[in-house]
Amino acid sequence: MSATLPPASPAAMPSSPHPSLPVGSFVTTNAGLRLHCLDTGSGEPVVFIHGSGPGASGHSNFRHNAPAFAAAGFRTVVVDLPGYGLSSKPDDVEYTLGFFVSALREQLLALELPRCVLVGNSLGGAIALQYALDYPEHVSRLVMMAPGGVEERETYFQMEGIQRMVSLFTGGHMNPDTMRQLLQLLVHDARLVTDALVDERMAVCREQPREVLATMKVPNLTARLGELACPMLGFWGTEDQFNPASGAMKFLSGCRDARFVMINRCGHWVMVEHADYFNRECLGFLSDTAPARAA
Repeated sequence: MSATLPPASPAAMPSSPHPSLPVGSFVTTNAGLRLHCLDTGSGEPVVFIHGSGPGASGHSNFRHNAPAFAAAGFRTVVVDLPGYGLSSKPDDVEYTLGFFVSALREQLLALELPRCVLVGNSLGGAIALQYALDYPEHVSRLVMMAPGGVEERETYFQMEGIQRMVSLFTGGHMNPDTMRQLLQLLVHDARLVTDALVDERMAVCREQPREVLATMKVPNLTARLGELACPMLGFWGTEDQFNPASGAMKFLSGCRDARFVMINRCGHWVMVEHADYFNRECLGFLSDTAPARAA
C-alpha cells in the first residue's frame, strides 16, 4: 500500500530545480515512484492533471487556476505525473495510459482522496477519462481541456504541435530557443510565453528521459464515452495545434451529460489563455452539479 512520506523538515525538503517551481508534498508508490503534488485549500477535492510535453508540470499548467478554486472553498491537488515536474522520471518504464492511471490511483489513495473532481488538460484529460472509466464511483465530475484519448495515434501525429514536440524532444534538440518556439505553438497569443516560463520548463526538461514521449501510448477511448455517468465540462480552442478541436463533438455525442465551450483565437491552453473565464465557468459548473448533501 502506498504511504504518504512523513513531513520533512525545511532543511530536508528537496529543493526545486527552479525558484518558480514550488515544492509541495510527496508520496512513494509500491513501485518506488516518488510523486509530487501541491495540496492547498480545504473542502471538496479537485485534482488537476497536467498535459505532456518537454518540461511540463502541474504548476506550469495550472498556476492561474488552482488558487481561484482554493479561494472558492475547494481542496486543490495539483499533481506532477511521473516523468514530469518534481516527480520521479524513470527511464526503464513505458509511459502508457495505464502506467499514468495506476500511479495517479496510488497517489490519490495515499492522499486519502478516494472521490474527487478531476480536471485534465491534453494527456491529463485522457488520464482523467480513463480514471473515470476504471473508477466511476470515485469521480464526481470531469473538467476537460482539449483532452486526448479520442483519436487514433496517426491523427495526433498529423498535428503540427505534436510533430514538433516529438521531433525536438526525442531528437535531443531542446534548448531555450526551441522551447520557446514549442510553447508558442500551445497558445494563440505568443506574448504569454515569457522568459520565466521558458526557464521553468527547461529546468524540468533537462531531467526528462526520452522515454517520456518515445514510449507514450494512449488508446482511442471514443467508443467508451457512453459509459461515463458523471457530469462533464469541456473547453477547446479552435486554433489548437496539438489535439483536433473536432474531438469536442465526440464527447457531446457520446457522453450522457456533457457540455463544451469552444473559444476562437485560442490554442491548446484554454486555462492559461482565458484563465479568468475558465475559472468562472468551472466554479459555476461545480456549484450547479454539486452532489446533494445528506440531511
